[in-house]
Amino acid sequence: MENLGKITPYAVESELQAGREKGDPTERELRVTLEDAELWRKFQHITNEMIVTKNGRRMFPVLKVSVSGLDPSSMYSFLLDFVPADGCRWKFVNGEWVAAGRAEGRGEGRSHGGIYIHPDSPNFGAHWMKAAVTFNKVKLTNKVNGGGQIMLNSLHKYEPQLHIVCVGSRHRLVSNVSFKETQFIAVTAYQNEEITALKIKYNPFAKAFLDAKERYDVTTDLTHTQYPCLWTVGCSELSPSHSPCTGLHGPISSESLMQPPNHGRVGGAGWPPGPTHSF
Repeated sequence: MENLGKITPYAVESELQAGREKGDPTERELRVTLEDAELWRKFQHITNEMIVTKNGRRMFPVLKVSVSGLDPSSMYSFLLDFVPADGCRWKFVNGEWVAAGRAEGRGEGRSHGGIYIHPDSPNFGAHWMKAAVTFNKVKLTNKVNGGGQIMLNSLHKYEPQLHIVCVGSRHRLVSNVSFKETQFIAVTAYQNEEITALKIKYNPFAKAFLDAKERYDVTTDLTHTQYPCLWTVGCSELSPSHSPCTGLHGPISSESLMQPPNHGRVGGAGWPPGPTHSF
């Protein structure tokens, strides 16, 4: 891992170019498949959104891939970065996303949002091929705060890009792969109510909180009793969009939450509508 930390965006790109020019026979049968592709396509169909916060927010859906064709006895590292999907800044108007000018730079002279190194790196090809490779700890932020988080500009569209690097006497980029289904627009609060509903419906981390909310509804008269917002206490992995506390406290912005990283799923999205929501 000590050498891996020296990999820079420029180095990755230069190795990628070298890989295009000179293939390596040990990985000619390499195959990388997106897991949960159907779920990703549900979000893609209505333009996916991912929350970015100062403290960093995890993604949902979670990026997972299955890999075959690596040399089982060679060592590889898996890296992830997020490349701009276009040159536009976007805005949500009348129920749809429309281009609203040119994209901004990353800020403070940065041309790259950083690279996330999978915590299992480096490891044998056999390790990477035995089960799906899951990037469930990636955090997206809109501030330069280090800590291995990925900095993105809000209201810009990105596409996650996977780099597979062979680790040896020198690093060699084996492949870089991306999937259009995983494109998303970075936001500080969800704009599209349909995205909100999908996040709640399919994110398993929200279920316990929806169940708790239902128990409160049965035992508590909300018109006379107030209780702490279920979406802001005790869950650092949850990011529900339609907060049931909207009626009590008003819309909850990503900046007002203590630090609930992304994730918002569960059975039925029957919350009352609100203007914008953040998980």
